[in-house]
Amino acid sequence: MSPTARVLLGLAAGALVGLLLAGWNPAVALQVAGAVQPIGKLWLNALQMTVVPLVLALVVIGVNTASDAAASGRIARRAIVVFIVLLAGGALFAAFAAPLVFSLFPHNPTLTEALSHAVVPASAQVAPVGWVDAITAIVPSNAIMAAAQSAMLPLVVFALFLGFALTRIAPARRAALVELFQAVADAMIVIVRWVLWLAPLGVFALILAVCARAGLGMLSALGIYVLVECLLYLAVTAMMLPVALAWGGEKLRRFAAALAPAQAVAVSTQSSLASLPAMLEGADRRLGYPAQVTSLVLPMAVSLFRLTSPVQYVTSAAFIAWAYGIDLTAAQLLAGAALAVVISLGSVGLPGQVTFIATNLPVAQAMGLPLGPLGLMLAVDTLPDALATLGNVTADLTATSVVARQSERDAA
Repeated sequence: MSPTARVLLGLAAGALVGLLLAGWNPAVALQVAGAVQPIGKLWLNALQMTVVPLVLALVVIGVNTASDAAASGRIARRAIVVFIVLLAGGALFAAFAAPLVFSLFPHNPTLTEALSHAVVPASAQVAPVGWVDAITAIVPSNAIMAAAQSAMLPLVVFALFLGFALTRIAPARRAALVELFQAVADAMIVIVRWVLWLAPLGVFALILAVCARAGLGMLSALGIYVLVECLLYLAVTAMMLPVALAWGGEKLRRFAAALAPAQAVAVSTQSSLASLPAMLEGADRRLGYPAQVTSLVLPMAVSLFRLTSPVQYVTSAAFIAWAYGIDLTAAQLLAGAALAVVISLGSVGLPGQVTFIATNLPVAQAMGLPLGPLGLMLAVDTLPDALATLGNVTADLTATSVVARQSERDAA
């Protein structure tokens, strides 16, 4: 049985037991929820303990990977810029649209009360501060203290400085330090895999406790989360077409025809890498892009660029805020969007469930949100994977169209 199937089985079993207990005897249901609650908390704590070193290592590695790619020439540097612009656009769109879409669904106060009992609040959650304090806190006065306090945004800023600084030191020393951070990331991934092996038990305990208290409220909330995530994935995928037309100079019918085979592979395999041959064929034969552009930009896009990743991180945070009845400020949304872009560049290539924990948790933490629902969201987040891959493949070919057009202008 696949890990995803095991987690979904744990989710279904926990929900069923919780609902049956709530329907049979609410008092007993509350007692059982209190008994299993520590299991879910321990599992979440085990996941959370790896996040600080993992995020630090991934951002440093991501900066150096992007620097190495950009050093190969003008086409690569231009591709990196296009990737960042599109990622930022997707993150900002999600920061605006996700809270708006969630607000269209009625909020269940019972769900908030159940979550507050069944899950662990974020250690980084603090009282609102003024905008001056929020801006000055972005750059940490003590990076070690920021890590100890799980202050993710200052920690990522420090990691960015450190990553760029490594690109300016002697190659041998840089390679040694990057290798050290790679080893740290690999070790943290091993720990996360150990913890995720127990995910069915952790998810079972979490969903049982919540359903015993909130009834069907949590299941309907998770359904809303998946629905909104799918809608936003489809929206950013559709947004790539006008980008290709306006910025890439493409014609709609020709671009859509070249894109369709790669999209079909993406939906059926849920793998951008498996879609790469179809993307290369569409770019070379149907769109006529220069070989030096497609042979460099498309593999770079598959390796470094996932348009839907920051959309998913921001949407997850917006769902947690909606579930708890928290109104997100513009500063929180912008901070989450910026962090989502940075983290997405460093997380490409991680295993699916590891990616979810290593990326969603820091964004929610940086926005001062409770972290507990992430354990439940992990169980259902694989359901929209096909649409996520569809968006990523569409964005890969869109970015290639932009770079190809700019390269043609240079040659003219």
